[in-house]
Amino acid sequence: MDEESTFVSHLVELRARMIRIFSVLALGFLPCAYFARDLYTLLAQPLLEKLPLGGQMIATAVATPFFIPMQVALMTAFVLTLPHTLYQIWAFVAPGLYSHEKRLFLPLVVASSVLFFVGMAFAYFAALPLVFEFIIYFAPEGVAVMTDIGEYLGFVLAMFLTFGITFEVPVFVVVLVRTGVISLAKMKEVRQYVLVGAFVIGAIFTPPDVISQFLLAVPLYLLYELGIFFAGLSGKPSDPVADQQFVSSANEPTVKEKND
Repeated sequence: MDEESTFVSHLVELRARMIRIFSVLALGFLPCAYFARDLYTLLAQPLLEKLPLGGQMIATAVATPFFIPMQVALMTAFVLTLPHTLYQIWAFVAPGLYSHEKRLFLPLVVASSVLFFVGMAFAYFAALPLVFEFIIYFAPEGVAVMTDIGEYLGFVLAMFLTFGITFEVPVFVVVLVRTGVISLAKMKEVRQYVLVGAFVIGAIFTPPDVISQFLLAVPLYLLYELGIFFAGLSGKPSDPVADQQFVSSANEPTVKEKND
């Protein structure tokens, strides 16, 4: 009965946390919806700046001019309210963590969030302008480049997600080393394979041009090296159970002491 009541209390708390998350998200969406058109224009700047004189974006569906800016507004509201969302997640899982897990979990959550945003910013300010300039440059003579706003949003979100996950590499490396899944020495040994794999990933998850492939592959490998550096600084935490057993065995009397 106690276990059942505890499970129910966890469900009630989870429900309360979810209500808070979606309530704050809804409140953040309202002002973003008011500026939805401006937000989409800001999101489209990397392409609009590269279009030739007279070039523009188009909408091929009747409701697209309304729904696409609303989707951008919702995405913006999610990003703005993400600190509150992460806090609610932390408040829910923290009571069930050991002290050493708390010391590891919270910095990793903060670091992964910051790195994801940095990856999105890198895609917006560095990758997208170069990719669009490359694509428009190779457009055949007489072809008007007019991208559908829905297709553009899907492409940009895919790029944001790709670069955001790529910038999480240092966190993945630190977690693997800290949890003992793979040793730091092994991480250093497979450097050359990671370099090759970075270019393979860049070729798969970016548009078919060399520039975007390099813009993903090079940061991915450098971030891998950064993860190795931080993993070396943090080291592998000691096992509290093993430490307790060591202390207990050290405090036990030796055979000579027992005989005395």
